[in-house]
Amino acid sequence: MSRTVRVTSVMLFAVIMYLILVEAVSPWVDLPGLGNIGFTLFFVLFSIVHCWALEGPKRTAVFFAVSAVVTYALEETGVRTGLVFGAYHYSDSLGVKLGEVPVLIPLGWFMMIYPSRMVAKAVLRNVELRTIPGVTALAALSALVMTAWDMVMDPGMSTVGQNWVWENGGVYFGVPPHNYVGWLLTTFVVYWLVGWLWRGEERKSSVARSFAALPVIVYAFFTLRYVATNRFPALQVVAVFSMGVPALVSLLQIYMNRSAAAEGTGSAAGHRVSAAEEKLSA
Repeated sequence: MSRTVRVTSVMLFAVIMYLILVEAVSPWVDLPGLGNIGFTLFFVLFSIVHCWALEGPKRTAVFFAVSAVVTYALEETGVRTGLVFGAYHYSDSLGVKLGEVPVLIPLGWFMMIYPSRMVAKAVLRNVELRTIPGVTALAALSALVMTAWDMVMDPGMSTVGQNWVWENGGVYFGVPPHNYVGWLLTTFVVYWLVGWLWRGEERKSSVARSFAALPVIVYAFFTLRYVATNRFPALQVVAVFSMGVPALVSLLQIYMNRSAAAEGTGSAAGHRVSAAEEKLSA
């Protein structure tokens, strides 16, 4: 089963990378894509399956459930009251709605929440993340990493794409700053709750660091996509610093940090060495 899950995750990774490429080259080459709905469904499947491969089905179910419940509740509250993100409403372009919020939206949150957490986790690799301070640090950095993503994504999806409409506009490319306070709040709550529920012994998964790094690579590739082309050219510069910095630091931690390399392999050889050492010490 674990091998099947990993292979499925790699296949979904390849699809996601292609779909990001479709968007990146769209001003020059018209490649077949899947649109917003198809892209979101494949991306959320990748996030779920990859999380399953690393954390197992129970922890993945907890992560997805917390994310779906919290994000839907705050989105529904936000649309009805304007208190969470500012005054906005969803158009009909994202499909069927549950209340005022498209069903696709909680899925869209998780598809971004998972890779953003993996970026932050790589940056904080040498921090003990099972304590309350560690859980809080990871939640705070993950929320910043994901909100940085929205700083580049939201203007194109709303102001230009009209997938949702800011009723009073906003000073940041048509988006109100209130929105980003809401993103920080929403994502911090999700990450902290998941970290607290996961705070027991860390699950050890025997996967190569190259596999564990796939969500981080997706985040980095999104950065390149936004730098390559953007409906607001100024956001190409924003993308370099808001997304590019955490993407670069996390990749350096994964591939150049020696302790990260040692723990990231998770190979059977490593387990055999440990077993041999135990026998010698006995």
